Amino acid sequence: MPIPELLTTDAYADHVNPQWVKLLGLLEMNVSYERCLGAELFTAAGRRIVDFLSGYCVHNAGHNHPAIIDALKEELDRFGPVMLQSNVAELAGELAGRLCGLAGGGLTKVFFASSGSEGVETAIKFARAHTGRVGLLSCDRAFHGLTCGALSLMNGDYWRKGFGPLLPETAFVPFGDLAALEKELATQRYAAFFVEPIQAEGGIRVPGPEYLRDAQALCRRYGTLLVADEVQTGMFRTGPFLASHHFGIKPDMVVLAKALSGGLVPVSAVLMPDEIHRSVFSSFKRSIVHASTFSENSLSMRAGLATLAVLEGERLGERATEVGMELQQKLEEALSGYEMVKEVRGRGLLLGIEFTAPRRFALRAPFEAFTRIHPAMFGQILVMRLFRDGILTQICGNDFMVLKVAPPLVVTPQQVDEFVSAIHEVVDFAHHPGAFWSEALGLARRAIA
Repeated sequence: MPIPELLTTDAYADHVNPQWVKLLGLLEMNVSYERCLGAELFTAAGRRIVDFLSGYCVHNAGHNHPAIIDALKEELDRFGPVMLQSNVAELAGELAGRLCGLAGGGLTKVFFASSGSEGVETAIKFARAHTGRVGLLSCDRAFHGLTCGALSLMNGDYWRKGFGPLLPETAFVPFGDLAALEKELATQRYAAFFVEPIQAEGGIRVPGPEYLRDAQALCRRYGTLLVADEVQTGMFRTGPFLASHHFGIKPDMVVLAKALSGGLVPVSAVLMPDEIHRSVFSSFKRSIVHASTFSENSLSMRAGLATLAVLEGERLGERATEVGMELQQKLEEALSGYEMVKEVRGRGLLLGIEFTAPRRFALRAPFEAFTRIHPAMFGQILVMRLFRDGILTQICGNDFMVLKVAPPLVVTPQQVDEFVSAIHEVVDFAHHPGAFWSEALGLARRAIA
């Protein structure tokens, strides 16, 4: 018998995070899910929701893929060593080999951890050990994680405020600005340049075709490692296995997470060449100098292998390319002519719809009023209305004017058409003075009450 939603919500608010409960309540998104499969979510009240967020690019293989679940069940039924931490984990070797083979570029070693943030922390340590330098460089509006080291690579006040001093000797350059990058790298004080090949939370920002290749050349000239954060962009999300492959670069390290285990078991991986790996694991005395409690556990390794089998066997990378191009084209056609729609951009099934302030006074006045209350107000009204229409998505964390479009790679043509129809209706509604804007005012009043 399902647990009543109210009791679940009360317990969560009492013991976990009451502000999260309040936010979901304001957005009318505090529903109880009973079943999730593929790109569809079913609530206890009988609603069907189409997922166009994928848990922020976790569910590339779709929710609860039967093959991945079966692999985990079989692993559990073995009663084998899940995480002894005193044995050679053979599954880890198998998964590492598969990842390195898919990534290419001389990446031959893997360190496994539990999250993208932990993967970034690992890359920081290995980069410092290898180069003997301390400085860390990243891009404006980047998102690399919320642990203290990863957070040091993000310059947004929203994420950093109140957490005290972070790692010293960090700096930021505009994404896509080679002159600014070279100016910093020329100081020769940076161990690594961390970059998302396509900025996700920064607004689905795709760099120019030469930027990453030129950035790689600059890093090599000045002795700085190039670290590609592929936590959201990897695992065939944008078409190829890595988004880096779009741009022909060979990063010194790659961080993977999120979709690596089909969304069922926490796992991340940092890929690197032998020489960087040896900088940390330089002798048997240092064989455990860097470790993670759940690293290489058999469930996450089995889930990773099963997920790769699904992604490759079902050719979901090719599907991401084909369906992504079709989806982008349909969105551009459906939203053309609307003054608040600036651009539809992205690669594969990592797309974003960028909105801009309206020109007409009848729309601009309320838009600016809501922006003064909170810059995310307009985007959250879009999210709320889409959810009413059976679509789950969200705005980008570092650009509130970009709506993320990132369904599972198993999304069907029918589900694509449902999304295009829903977003067209909501955008059309927003371009008429009246109910859309009065509801936004009501939401603002409830938020500040």
